[in-house]
Amino acid sequence: MPGHDDEVRVIRADQRTAGPPTAGMDRQEAFTTETMWAGYARTKPGMMSGWHHHGDYESAIYVLSGSLHMEFGPSGTQTVVAGPGDFVFVAKGAVHRESNPSNEPADIAVVRAGRGESNVNVDGPA
Repeated sequence: MPGHDDEVRVIRADQRTAGPPTAGMDRQEAFTTETMWAGYARTKPGMMSGWHHHGDYESAIYVLSGSLHMEFGPSGTQTVVAGPGDFVFVAKGAVHRESNPSNEPADIAVVRAGRGESNVNVDGPA
């Protein structure tokens, strides 16, 4: 049917592009639309990302490998830990940073729903 070629697409690993940068993370974009961002991120062993938030996007993260530690909340005092097979939800505007204390890379798949800028780097939480 004409006009339906882009209704279903496959983005191969070698087709991902550099995603919005945050120190300590390799973020790759698979695709973006007006209301969604999807991609992949890797945090190397022993690394910690910079503080950031995702504006008006809420995020669903699926941990593929490694250990994902996420600090957030007032002065960054709250922490969650997730491993392979776990999902993590990040609310709109939640300032956070990820770290990977494991011996292997932490690989995550991310889907964000919202509008506007999908990544905002900041100095830290309030």
